[in-house]
This record gives sequence, C-alpha cells and structure tokens, in this order.
Amino acid sequence: MSETIKNRYEFVVLFDVENGNPNGDPDAGNMPRIDPESGLGLVTDVCLKRKIRNYVETVKEEEPGFQIYIREDVPLNRSDRTACESLGIHETDEKKVTEGLK
Repeated sequence: MSETIKNRYEFVVLFDVENGNPNGDPDAGNMPRIDPESGLGLVTDVCLKRKIRNYVETVKEEEPGFQIYIREDVPLNRSDRTACESLGIHETDEKKVTEGLK
C-alpha cells in the first residue's frame, strides 16, 4: 500500500436487526436509539465505523496493510513504533522513533 488513495470511495452498509440493540445510547441507559417519527432504530456513523474496523481486524488479522492504527488498549507509541519498523525506520540510541516521525 505504498500508493496514496487518489479517489474517493463511498459504500453502503445494510444490515437487519430484529429484537436486538445494534447501537445503544449510553446517555439513555443503553436503550436503543429510535427515530421518534418512524419508530425505526438508528445507528450512528461511529457505530458503523467500529463494526467495520472489528470486521477488518477479525478477517484480515495480522495481514500486512490491514492493521488498524488506533486500537483499544494499545498506546499510540506502540502503534508508531510498529508503523515505523514496517517502513524501515528503526530506533537508535540517539534517535527515538517518535522523533523520526516529526
């Protein structure tokens, strides 16, 4: 993946949930988000992004080019170090990886 994405990609995610809570509202005791006019459930963009990230992590696991940079319970310094090592930037005594990023 050395080439930068040059085009914009849009996609649609369709899913159906029956008797479930795909996107609970933490401000309302984790009750489902519901459109008051139609009575249909709502799913936020953040929830969809998390579902897609989880899917990519599950399906592609440690395959090169598919690692998620910002992950839960993983410090950014560790992600920085892993990314730099994959690009051939190695930490030395006089130069830290984070300084190499700057």
